[in-house]
Amino acid sequence: QGSELSGWATGRWTYEGIDLNHNFADLNTVLWDAEDNDLVPHEFPNHYIPIPEYYTFANATVAPETRAVIDWMQRYPFVLSANLHGGELVVTYPFDMTRTYWKAQELTPTADDGVFRWLATVYATSNLAMASEERRLCHYDDFIRFGNIINGANWHTVPGSMNDFSYLHTNCFEITVELSCDKFPHASELPAEWENNRESLLLYMEQVGDG
Repeated sequence: QGSELSGWATGRWTYEGIDLNHNFADLNTVLWDAEDNDLVPHEFPNHYIPIPEYYTFANATVAPETRAVIDWMQRYPFVLSANLHGGELVVTYPFDMTRTYWKAQELTPTADDGVFRWLATVYATSNLAMASEERRLCHYDDFIRFGNIINGANWHTVPGSMNDFSYLHTNCFEITVELSCDKFPHASELPAEWENNRESLLLYMEQVGDG
């Protein structure tokens, strides 16, 4: 398919036609509705939010891969996580979904915004590609002026993201790392991609020991 934006959607959907990046239960709306009705935290929790019943039905549009990941999360008490994407050079942090449902972009911070910004900054400042003085824009968005980090919802809304689900259902702090402008790097480029991310991956994992 080539590099950059060419064929960017290849492999995005499963054989069943499900976009795994939008397939987790939307716990954001459930929480925000409860907040708007003054039910939090006395009548409705703001963490360890249960999965809505509709999402557990056999005919729900939930990929087997998504169900497997949720089962994995529930069996192991992860506290720090990152998922790796391609096509940009930026680190995003929750919330990924805008609070105003009709807005495509809106700053939507969590109650732990300072922690999330720190985690994203740790990765971005130690990533060789992001920190390079020769860093160029990937496409149209200038993330350099934001230190190569952004609140996910303030970039583009993603309902049903794993980041938001991890945070609200399991209390795991999770970020998304967009690793490269090139969504499909050639095999010859992989050693350089590894070097760009090796130190940032190690430093990020070290943050698990901080509170």
